[in-house]
Amino acid sequence: MKLFQRLLVAPAALGLMAPLAANADVTPVSNESDLRSEVIQARVDGVEAQLGEIMAGQFSSSTKMSGKAAFITGYVDDDAETNTDEITMEYMYQLNLNTSFTGEDNLYTRIKTGNVSDHFKDKGQGTYLSAANGNGSVLKVDKLWYQFPVGDSLQVWVGPRIENYYMLASAPSIYKPVTKQFALGGNGSAYGSSTSPGFGIAWTQNVEDPSEARFAISANYTSKDGASSTSGLSNDDSRSFLLTKVEYGSPTWQVSAAMANKSAPTASCNGYDAYFHTAMVGDNGKTTDTTCTGGDMTAYGLRGYWRPQETGAIPEVQVGYDFASYDEATAGEAEDTAGWMVGLGWKDLFIDGNRAGVAFGSAQAATSVKSGGSVTEDPEEDNTRWEAYYTFKVNDGVSVTPAIFGGSDTGAANQDVNGAVLLTEFRF
Repeated sequence: MKLFQRLLVAPAALGLMAPLAANADVTPVSNESDLRSEVIQARVDGVEAQLGEIMAGQFSSSTKMSGKAAFITGYVDDDAETNTDEITMEYMYQLNLNTSFTGEDNLYTRIKTGNVSDHFKDKGQGTYLSAANGNGSVLKVDKLWYQFPVGDSLQVWVGPRIENYYMLASAPSIYKPVTKQFALGGNGSAYGSSTSPGFGIAWTQNVEDPSEARFAISANYTSKDGASSTSGLSNDDSRSFLLTKVEYGSPTWQVSAAMANKSAPTASCNGYDAYFHTAMVGDNGKTTDTTCTGGDMTAYGLRGYWRPQETGAIPEVQVGYDFASYDEATAGEAEDTAGWMVGLGWKDLFIDGNRAGVAFGSAQAATSVKSGGSVTEDPEEDNTRWEAYYTFKVNDGVSVTPAIFGGSDTGAANQDVNGAVLLTEFRF
């Protein structure tokens, strides 16, 4: 209470004394007036100093807020017609809070909500949008972590709500996707993870010229059950994910290799959520059976990108390839999987500020299945995915993106899927 009163009184006192000091300094007529002026000025200086101490003690950090809202209008047509094919309009809303206590660290908080459902949050079909959120219009803390430097070359992350790809020296991909399956150079087995407690560290080689190529190494650990009092961060029952990435490149180009190990207890789908595993077993790597045994999965992700020095007609190029193996696959389950993508992006295409993108590839799917089950032959078929979009920049805060996308042999019924969406995004 005393601090609150001081915060109120100090500015008021300063506001009252400042005019007096100014008037006293205009034309001194005697030593007495000079003395009065000096006394008033000394009191003003004292109030300013006291106010500075209060402000320094109470407001030592700096917080910046930004945000984004997305209007999502579109439809999806699938052969199986598991959902209706009507045009829908949904939304996503996000707030980003960045707080620094030293000027070099960052406490990041992301608050998010949305009402996206059906096709646009369907991971099995490949129609899950990067802008989607299905919180049912409930505002939730979506991400929360703290990042700080150690010396000139190290960055450290720790937080109760983070994903592994945020704890890297640099992003593995420069392609800007519309559907989430093309994020991270192919959202496959190496980088794909869900929000979990975790921590990580990244080392970046110091170079004199920022445009020079340099090495960087990143390592991080997340645990899906890290918030559970029964499993914890590192118990044998924890669904854990250890990721290591080695990269070499410059702001213009980069090549990288990542190795990931996912572990899971019995009936936890090899460290994946049910979607990831069921998308890789059965006919064409897909099945409606969500029961699966536990065990470790080892995955590898290869990435590379190149961007031209001048924007316009020449595109940025992004490539990615993931492959994985499972230690304890049972009969009919995937023993080995693979997936790939190629993405092209054009900045300032036709009009400065606008952007276009095209991506194609395959979903992570089984390349071999353990014999002895109902699936006895290689399930890999067409399994292609693609998308294309063009972003119109209305101004610095508003953009409109029409996009089309599709895939072959998707979902549990091996149907073809095609769709279109109009994304209107507001950034502030």
